[in-house]
Amino acid sequence: MESYIEFDTVSKSYGTKLAVRELSLKIPKGELFACLGPNGAGKTTAIKMITGLLRPTHGSVFVMGHNTKDDSEEVRRHISYIPDEPHLYEKLSGREFFEFTRDIYGLSNGESNDYAEELIEVFEMRDYIDNVAETYSHGMRQRVVFAAALLHRPKVMVVDEPMVGLDPKSVRVVKDLLRESSRNGTAIFMSTHTLAIAEEMADRVGIIDEGRLIRCGTIDELREEGEDGVSLEELFLKATAKSED
Repeated sequence: MESYIEFDTVSKSYGTKLAVRELSLKIPKGELFACLGPNGAGKTTAIKMITGLLRPTHGSVFVMGHNTKDDSEEVRRHISYIPDEPHLYEKLSGREFFEFTRDIYGLSNGESNDYAEELIEVFEMRDYIDNVAETYSHGMRQRVVFAAALLHRPKVMVVDEPMVGLDPKSVRVVKDLLRESSRNGTAIFMSTHTLAIAEEMADRVGIIDEGRLIRCGTIDELREEGEDGVSLEELFLKATAKSED
């Protein structure tokens, strides 16, 4: 199966600190991959290398077959990044931010406007979408950023802690949108500390610790390595405890 995201023996160092160590991983079309790990494990570094914000020290990262180091412009056409902290231009309204996003991706007015209106309804943003962003709560900002990331219907989504700051209803909307996106063929790399979200949604789970991918597979496959019936929390705690020995 074609890989939409691929790490090919990737390492990344900051001076003498090795943040990611020889990471090899393929995420195919339509897979929702959840990346778990303690703070400082290397998750954020991995995300930044997928998006092209960082370059590997060794190895290569590919998105839709394009090397993120050499073909970053083509990579950006296919990818959306949703950070854990939603950043907007304070003097733009949510609708103006959509228009700004549309222009970046060179989308036609008609198609993108129709989809923007659909997303405004789905995320229930009608009451504030025309107000400037400086008046938004954290949850409002997160909804706008998430919706804007979907405007160009990306083939690859990178999502960092997607449920932070969302109310329960918005959490359900985001879950449904992520599931729908993966069903439609989008490859999703999701970093989260919320083990229940990973267990509920992910096709595969990877556990990273000290820069290494120490476990990877479906929940059932991971359980087969340990004891039947254990929760993902127990699997995670055992895996990271062993990696520290």
